Amino acid sequence: MAQSRAAFRQVGWSQGVLAFLCRPRSVIVDVSAASRIGSFQQAGPLGFHRFPRGSVLIMADWEIRPASAADVNAIAELRAVVLRGDLERLGRYDERRVRQRLRDGFVAEWTWVIEVGGAFAGCVALRPDGDARCHWLEHFYVGAQHQGRGIGSGVLGELLERCDRGGVGGGGGIGVGVVRLNVLQGSPARRLYERYGFVVEAEDAVDVFMVRGPAA
Repeated sequence: MAQSRAAFRQVGWSQGVLAFLCRPRSVIVDVSAASRIGSFQQAGPLGFHRFPRGSVLIMADWEIRPASAADVNAIAELRAVVLRGDLERLGRYDERRVRQRLRDGFVAEWTWVIEVGGAFAGCVALRPDGDARCHWLEHFYVGAQHQGRGIGSGVLGELLERCDRGGVGGGGGIGVGVVRLNVLQGSPARRLYERYGFVVEAEDAVDVFMVRGPAA
């Protein structure tokens, strides 16, 4: 079984949210060949990263860095591109509103930028709930040219692992492993979330609300 070692480096705490960098080597992994507890495990100095069984991951070199206010326009543009197909299908696309909603809700300290080869490739946010009972996974977008390479799976797996190990919070006391999100009806992203243990909590004509509890 092929494996790749990821070097995870803590780069500090920011208002209760851990910023980190992840640098896996490029590798093709046949996850269905893994036998240990039904999952491929990517070893790293901070523990094991588990990928769901039954697919082939093509992992690219990527890293994550904390976002800054200067990233908001790039993230808003990516959101408009990634969500356009689903929003048009649902009759909800508005080219101004899709960008402005991101700008209005953007908080740099809860957001990370995904880079490939030093260039902007995506983003993700993990927002603590107001009553500190969960985190909300938001604004998780990867550019079309980088999809299908294991980047989204790797980022999501690392974030969830940190929640399971005691939360991504520092001094803020947020240490709960419950993570919630909403995904558009019919979005293929739902399959990724289901592979990582998210289940439907509620839904309406536009959104599916999902939740994942701490790993056993």
